[in-house]
Amino acid sequence: MDRFFKLKQNGTTVRTEIMAGLTTFMAMAYILTVNPNTLTAFGQIDMGWYSVFLATALAAGIFTIAMGLFINFPVALAPGMGLNAYFASVVLSSASTDHPFTWEMGLTAVFISGLIFILLTITKVRQMLLDAIPDSLKHAITVGIGLFVTIVGLKNSGLMTVGVEAGNDIPAHTFTDVLSFETVIHLGSLENTDVQLAIIGLLLIGVLMVLQVRGAILFGILGTTIIAMLMGAVDFNSVSTSQAKWIPDFSELNFMKFDWNGIVHTGIISAIVTFTFVELFDTFGTLVGTATRAGLMKDPVEGKKRVGKAMLVDAVAVTGGAMLGTSTTTAYVESTAGVAEGGRTGLTAVTTGVCFLLALFLAPIAALIPGSATAAALIIVGVLMLQSIREIDFHDMVVAIPAFLTITMMPFTYNIANGISFGIVFYVVLALIANLRTKGKYKVHWMMWVLAILIVLRYVFLGSQG
Repeated sequence: MDRFFKLKQNGTTVRTEIMAGLTTFMAMAYILTVNPNTLTAFGQIDMGWYSVFLATALAAGIFTIAMGLFINFPVALAPGMGLNAYFASVVLSSASTDHPFTWEMGLTAVFISGLIFILLTITKVRQMLLDAIPDSLKHAITVGIGLFVTIVGLKNSGLMTVGVEAGNDIPAHTFTDVLSFETVIHLGSLENTDVQLAIIGLLLIGVLMVLQVRGAILFGILGTTIIAMLMGAVDFNSVSTSQAKWIPDFSELNFMKFDWNGIVHTGIISAIVTFTFVELFDTFGTLVGTATRAGLMKDPVEGKKRVGKAMLVDAVAVTGGAMLGTSTTTAYVESTAGVAEGGRTGLTAVTTGVCFLLALFLAPIAALIPGSATAAALIIVGVLMLQSIREIDFHDMVVAIPAFLTITMMPFTYNIANGISFGIVFYVVLALIANLRTKGKYKVHWMMWVLAILIVLRYVFLGSQG
């Protein structure tokens, strides 16, 4: 293992990597139940809960192991949140129209977007992003993802709730108007069991980290789960759920359920573009953010090479996931949980992937781990990711403003791609203006111009949704 994964070279051990892999799995295991519920829209779409569960576990297991074995990268993959919601919303919104966008068409759109990614990766267009995007934006992406992960943890735990504005829908224009509206974001009820468990999890992990206990995040998740059981907050009825099976039944898999006739449907073009656009930046942000956190970008040449290879596995995962019957499979920001525990090589990813494959035999208990048990870990990961903010020069407004928008737009719009998009466009515009005064101080790669134009066109013609 040491020779294959280069453990000593990366300053890690087998135990550390396995613990990191288990931590990553625990942090993202929620997708095993969330994705089936989302893609079936809680029974409104006839994809089949168990069919999607199988696809989710297989896609996450197979392609995460591939990332570890072929790239030696501590990044896990699984069907992405956000993109699965978009998938379901498109299917549901068109169900009553004359030309419904079926889930088979959705899988076809995902498959085609994956082929596009493979082409862009082989031609090294995606890899050009590593040279094109300035270091300040790369660090901002890391920080933004940290805040995004924190928002996910706060939201999943109930520590943060989203309220409804009081009165009517008329926008507030004055300070008095603002006061007449209810605060949109609230602190969750401290009487809520999930909130209590999240706070307990934060304390457990925090104390263990202060004591420098290896595996602090993993032990914190397990400890919180045990406490949840003692509090009666774990639903053991899920073990006997009729949808789930102890022995995998692959005959129920929606394998290659494509609708090629649907390609001529006008809606599929928009879907393909949206899947491609969001996945392009989401994956880039996740891979760079995780690699930076793991210290794999200290050698720029080797770091870029590995991220470039990881992009190919990610591209193949998109097409492979669609073939298995799930929405876009992508690199997961929760991989940072394992990296925070010391994961530095592909052994971390292999461990996580094996756990997902083993989960095929544990479908009835997939929902036993409460979301609050992993939410606390995600919040702590946000703390660790924020450390990259020290590398950004906030005294230089050409650097500071795009970086700030990148950081803030990710969590506040709940979309990684939005943050990167605003950062790129503003950097190009501000650098152009500044160069008129400084005679070319700020270098702007030609790819940044191309991206900025594509981003503007994307929002102009497709809007801000998706």
